[in-house]
Amino acid sequence: MVRGKIQMKQIENATNRQVTFSKRRNGLLKKAYELSVLCDAEVAAIIFSQKGRLYEFSSSGMQKTIERYHKYIKEVQTDKPEMERHTQQLKLEAANMVRKIELLEVSRRKLLGQGLGSCSIEELQEVQSQLERSLRNIKARKGHLFKEQIEQLKAKLILIVHREHFRLVGSNGSHQFNRKKLQLITTRVQRWRQNCSLGCQKTAAPSRLVFGHGNVIRAHLIN
Repeated sequence: MVRGKIQMKQIENATNRQVTFSKRRNGLLKKAYELSVLCDAEVAAIIFSQKGRLYEFSSSGMQKTIERYHKYIKEVQTDKPEMERHTQQLKLEAANMVRKIELLEVSRRKLLGQGLGSCSIEELQEVQSQLERSLRNIKARKGHLFKEQIEQLKAKLILIVHREHFRLVGSNGSHQFNRKKLQLITTRVQRWRQNCSLGCQKTAAPSRLVFGHGNVIRAHLIN
């Protein structure tokens, strides 16, 4: 048989009310005991009946638990002003952060050329100055990257020239260098230098090939 849902209101019949009180009181005290044992918690329960009769349960002694409760309440009330000040400070910091985010968003939109209708001449000049500074930084970074790439290409080119030289010397079977092949390598280097000059205002490229000791080619780099 399915039990009906009990309405949360005072039981009118005194006998039924007393029976329900006894059953639920015992159940509550039993649950308090189980909670203290299963969860190693300090539990205290105090119940007064309608006629003023006291029923209680305490896992560690009622007086000890009550003293602990009063001590805790006192500490909370002492720390409450400090907690309120800390909470207020956090609210102010959050509000300041929101204002900063709004200002950054307005500045970003201005840098993108949006929302300029309400700007004064001074504000427009400030935006222009910021854009010019950003452009200079971008150009400087771009030039630095170009320079690094050119240095890497120079190192690769020197390695290619030396490999080609030793290959030609080995194919001749002696230390006699094939001048036609040398002229071909020189032409390629000059073409590489011209191509690099198109991409940068100032580049460093191999400018000439000379013979050193033992007919070994050395590439001299001139900035």
